[in-house]
Amino acid sequence: MYSRTAPGWTRNQFSGLAVLVSTPLYPKDLEVVLSRIVLAFRSFFAILFGGKLPADIAQEFGFFEKKPQPVPKPVLQLKPADGAVQMLGILQRDSRLIDFLMEDIAPYSDDQVGAAVRSLHDQCRKTLDQYVRLSPVIDGVEGTFTKVDTNDPAVVKLLGNVPASGKAPGGLLRHKGWRVDNVDLPPLVPSQNTAIIAPAEIEVE
Repeated sequence: MYSRTAPGWTRNQFSGLAVLVSTPLYPKDLEVVLSRIVLAFRSFFAILFGGKLPADIAQEFGFFEKKPQPVPKPVLQLKPADGAVQMLGILQRDSRLIDFLMEDIAPYSDDQVGAAVRSLHDQCRKTLDQYVRLSPVIDGVEGTFTKVDTNDPAVVKLLGNVPASGKAPGGLLRHKGWRVDNVDLPPLVPSQNTAIIAPAEIEVE
């Protein structure tokens, strides 16, 4: 006997489909179905021609457009040498110190070198006073007896007949030493090439 059901369908499935088709749609259900069909068509053509869902449809289905995240600012990675190179750059800018140190001064007379050094001294000191506050390690009179308050060789360097222990109660002050109390250099920017002490200069005619 031949079966009257569609090929590949069982009798139970066919019966369930028949019930579904024969079940009448109430006005409210029909409105929901039509609304979803309209949304489907709108979504299809919006994506086809615009590349994205309309805002009201996206909100209807719980999709929200992601706001662009702010791009983090590049962080300047400072190396220990950057501050020293920056200070050399400032001294070169204000007093041409690097030019003077790299110049071969052998052909010049002592008077010529002395005149150049006087001007260089004034300009370098002015720059140091502006960016670095210095003070003596031992604020005393050079050539007088001074007590040693620390055994740190980085702070006080002993000269002459130093005991085997490396410690001494005191001695004649030969040099006050210098310490940095404050450094106030201009802030570096990420785009700045810290390896350049001074840019090359080209005059365009």
